[in-house]
Amino acid sequence: MNLFDIIGPVMVGPSSSHTAGAVRLGNLGKAILNEPLAEVIIGLHGSFAKTGQGHGTDLALVAGLMGWATDDLRIPQAFAYARQAGISFVFKTICLGEAAHPNIVNFEMKGISGATCGVVGTSVGGGRILINEVDGFPLEFSGEYPTLLTMHEDQPGTIALVTGILSKHNVNIAQMRVFRRKKGGLACMVVETDQPITTQNFKDLLNLPMVHLVRKIEGQGAVNSGVR
Repeated sequence: MNLFDIIGPVMVGPSSSHTAGAVRLGNLGKAILNEPLAEVIIGLHGSFAKTGQGHGTDLALVAGLMGWATDDLRIPQAFAYARQAGISFVFKTICLGEAAHPNIVNFEMKGISGATCGVVGTSVGGGRILINEVDGFPLEFSGEYPTLLTMHEDQPGTIALVTGILSKHNVNIAQMRVFRRKKGGLACMVVETDQPITTQNFKDLLNLPMVHLVRKIEGQGAVNSGVR
């Protein structure tokens, strides 16, 4: 942890968890969708659902989905700006059980091209967040580092090929985790790096025969994605 994890982020709103964290969750949701948002169903669990409106969580999530920063002075008017931009948004309450973290949001997004994406994320405190699921696939990353997400076949050697490409281009891996539903099926690799992922890295990864999809998230910024 650093000093800003302790004192909290610069923000508009009363709560680092319910407002700043919510903005950042919206930012990453928008980045993972990777195109302008047309409509979204926003499911709120636990404290997000019970006390979020009073803390501006609903406004903060919509602001984040438009790409705003945590200290954007327009956050209290986020709904009006979203409607002006032609974005349709609906809130609903979801229940993920008592064992689930109280600050969870589920974005069901559709972009202007008709592409859809589902993202589940958690505001864990102090403005920090975790993405827990993308398109129904369980995973975990914070968005603080440049991040690669791959959907690939669970075959021997796949991880070595991916890391080999990064090593070839002098990209250092800060953290890496692999998630799978079953042996030999579809797996997801989350690779957080110290350096930005270049276009050539991206193309080389997408050309691997066992890799079906690559998403490049530039540290709470824009995403590039591709399907082979």
